[in-house]
Amino acid sequence: MEDRLQMDNGSPLHKITSVYLKELSLKDKERTAKVTDLSLSKNRTASDLERPIKEITMGASESIDRGSPDLRSSDAETDKGEDSEGIEEHLHLHLSSCHECLELETRTIESVRFASAENIPDLPEDFVRLEDNLDQNESKDTAKLNVTGKPPNILIYSGVSEHRFQQVKYVLLQCFDSSRYVVYPLPEDQVLNAPWTDNCLMLVIVDERPIKKKFYKHFLDYLSKGGKILGLSSSFTFGCLSVRNKNKKLQGSVQEMVFSGPNSDPVSLNVMTSGKIFEDLSCDNLSQVTPWGYLNNDNKDLIIVHQTFGDNGGEAILCQAKLEVSPESLQEVDEGIFESLKKSNPSRCEILTQILASFGLDCELHTPPCLTPVYLLTSEQSNLSEVLQWLGTRTDSNKIIKSSQMSLKVCPSLEPDMEMSSSLLPLVTTRETFSCENFTLEKYRENLHTEKLGKIVLFAEVTTTTFSLLDGLMFHEPEEMGLIAIAACQTQGKGRGGNSWLSPRGCALMTVHVSIPLRSELGQRIAFVQHLMSLAVVESVRSIPGYEDIDLRVKWPNDIYYGDVMKLGGVLVNSTLMGNTFHILIGCGFNVSNSNPTVCINDLIAQHNKRLKTNMEALRVDMLIARTLTALEKHIKAFQSQGPNGVLPAYYKYWLHSGSQVRLGGEGGPLAWIVGVDDSGFLQVLQEGKEIVSVHPDGNSFDMLRNLIVPKK
Repeated sequence: MEDRLQMDNGSPLHKITSVYLKELSLKDKERTAKVTDLSLSKNRTASDLERPIKEITMGASESIDRGSPDLRSSDAETDKGEDSEGIEEHLHLHLSSCHECLELETRTIESVRFASAENIPDLPEDFVRLEDNLDQNESKDTAKLNVTGKPPNILIYSGVSEHRFQQVKYVLLQCFDSSRYVVYPLPEDQVLNAPWTDNCLMLVIVDERPIKKKFYKHFLDYLSKGGKILGLSSSFTFGCLSVRNKNKKLQGSVQEMVFSGPNSDPVSLNVMTSGKIFEDLSCDNLSQVTPWGYLNNDNKDLIIVHQTFGDNGGEAILCQAKLEVSPESLQEVDEGIFESLKKSNPSRCEILTQILASFGLDCELHTPPCLTPVYLLTSEQSNLSEVLQWLGTRTDSNKIIKSSQMSLKVCPSLEPDMEMSSSLLPLVTTRETFSCENFTLEKYRENLHTEKLGKIVLFAEVTTTTFSLLDGLMFHEPEEMGLIAIAACQTQGKGRGGNSWLSPRGCALMTVHVSIPLRSELGQRIAFVQHLMSLAVVESVRSIPGYEDIDLRVKWPNDIYYGDVMKLGGVLVNSTLMGNTFHILIGCGFNVSNSNPTVCINDLIAQHNKRLKTNMEALRVDMLIARTLTALEKHIKAFQSQGPNGVLPAYYKYWLHSGSQVRLGGEGGPLAWIVGVDDSGFLQVLQEGKEIVSVHPDGNSFDMLRNLIVPKK
């Protein structure tokens, strides 16, 4: 690096020497808590480089997209080694399999590239977290804000039993709002390797076998961080609590149980038992055991207990009554047992719901919304006749535009009893009956300043996914038209790798079609598309006068974050090369006015107003979608004319990785500082004493930035 840098006076830099200081100044100590820039053109001491690691975090969506990728199998506990001492671990559940960020690459990047750090800015010194500014006397709505930073993931550890996972997942989805939480398995080969502990609202353990010691330690570590564990017929216990077999006759039998949870009167019901009971040894331990359920026999054997752990709010509810087993799921059971369990089934469901609610889950069930028609809207009324003529060339004799994902039946108006399903929806071409609270065409037109993008809108109040709406049209779109699909709510939102993407009302949900020539600047670096979209979302807010300090940032490669605290949006890109043109569908969702499942833009505005005594207005979905498209088209043009240098200064202005550290190759790999992205959109990192190199995800981690690998030369 020496011969690539120069001093401020123009003199060449011949040698870089590390200087080690025993004590940090007060100012330096304050800065260790902030994300700072590794600007190689400035003088830095070793104390700067040895500050605690600021791990890159995910947070949606997951939708936001929430997922569980395939991870490398390993039965050995992670050896962190001496280098990991003092490291602040902040492991977040990624929403998809990491290898998918490579999907858009048309070639393998084998070269090792150098970076210039001169354009990587420092983050502001007044970095503020939302939770630090919550007033103690917040309104009820504000009190519901998710300020923990945890995605709404519920993980089920069932050992090797896929049947048990499906069984328990089915029951859980009957008890809480499935639009707010996503249920995933935690396979054995991911317990130690996946960074799930800081990204899991609740862990459900349903494996009846003895828990492996290395897994047991990891589960306790999760509890120590304030985690919640629900044990259903499992052998998992801790502290003074133990589990033992009562007798073989009790196993699988129906017994009367008395449940007396914290918020209910005692309830008697018939339940199927595991054959095991709990014993409280009452030893001197930090955990506290509270009986919640017992068998109605002479010994009043404990079969449901509540237990606390540590000082951070960790707690577990352990149950040896098979609350996860519904009567209809039982096979070869006699009629008497079936009827007995069926009579108690409402109480069983109510008890399970109470248990989940005690962990803070929203158990108020909501009816899934019905699908609605798709409306054809144009930003300019003069374009309507041309668009209708084009659509006429795509329909069959029944006026249907066929697609493998979602077929559309073109009709001038909505007819009574018209079929609406996940495979066929009406496309209404007149807007007399169109009305949506969160989206008005006038507000959209007012904020859209593009030459092409977003000119033709397919809007649905409720649809499966906006990707499907463009599936039958994208390859036939005329050059001058700009298709976008927008929804107020999605029922089957998708994230990376087919994972779920939570899409409640209040999100900005869209898929835009972009055509990129293969031999253009962007066509040769097509992975940059996701970076441009993430940047456009952030700029849609922070470029508004007065809103510059709303702390939205981009996280490599495809996420939108509130500071470095939690995720509030993400980007998913599908690319198809036809001839010499990339046909790209850019899917994007970000929280605008929905405080759940994580945090939304209007929450940040409200907190900004409270902190600084300002009166900034809340923002609208239609406005921000239009502004995002305007910024996206601007960045595409800049990239096509100037290459990466046309957009990287703006990208670095808002990204959250300056000076952050990652490990290369795995948990025990060497540490490296992130310094930028290369000409192909991959991260560049610097190891002490080595050159700057480009790194790729290893394809196996929840978080795209957890484990990075250096490609072969």
